[in-house]
Amino acid sequence: MTLVAFDFDGTLSDSEMTVLLGEQMGVADEMASITERAMNDEISYAKSLRDRAALLEGLSESDAEDAFAEVELRPDAGTVIRELNDAGVTTAILTGGFERGVESALEREGVSVDVIVSNRLPVENGQSEAGTASENASVHGPRALTGEVEGPLIEGTKDDALERLAGEREIPISWTIAVGDGANDLPMLEVAGLAVGFAPKPAVRPACDVVVASMERLRDVFDDEGLFD
Repeated sequence: MTLVAFDFDGTLSDSEMTVLLGEQMGVADEMASITERAMNDEISYAKSLRDRAALLEGLSESDAEDAFAEVELRPDAGTVIRELNDAGVTTAILTGGFERGVESALEREGVSVDVIVSNRLPVENGQSEAGTASENASVHGPRALTGEVEGPLIEGTKDDALERLAGEREIPISWTIAVGDGANDLPMLEVAGLAVGFAPKPAVRPACDVVVASMERLRDVFDDEGLFD
């Protein structure tokens, strides 16, 4: 059995969740600048994520849900995931992005993965992320993001997550494949059996065994590795 771990923003999706959220708040340019610096390894990912979350303080839960509804998978990404699942490959998404956006994109494509490891944006009553505004507004009144972020991939790194998932499933780390594009993907790319860069940033390219720029080419790599046999 093989485990394939995907990054999300910039890899499975060409949407950038924090930028979509930033557009709702009028801070998209600031979001994009912070994201770019983090993906090029100019600032720590943890700092970048906290800085971006802080810019969202006060964004209504319903506006956050509208942003998550705009998150989409790349063309053919759903097909690749579906084929991996059908072949019995364990699929995972390891992202510093937000669970609700990932779930929204997968739901629209009608696909799923075995595991999602991601972060969350708390709302002011202590519940996490958007998605229940309509059923709670009448009880609690309008709610908004706190400007904080929580989850396992703020300070935690993707290599730890990949090794844990592989260990739980008794899959040797040498049988894992990691696919990513940014600096926060480096830890999992460096420990995976095969490191695939999806249009990787310059700082990431040296850590990649293979570089692709389309889902069609990524599928070819998986096929070459015998994942669909």
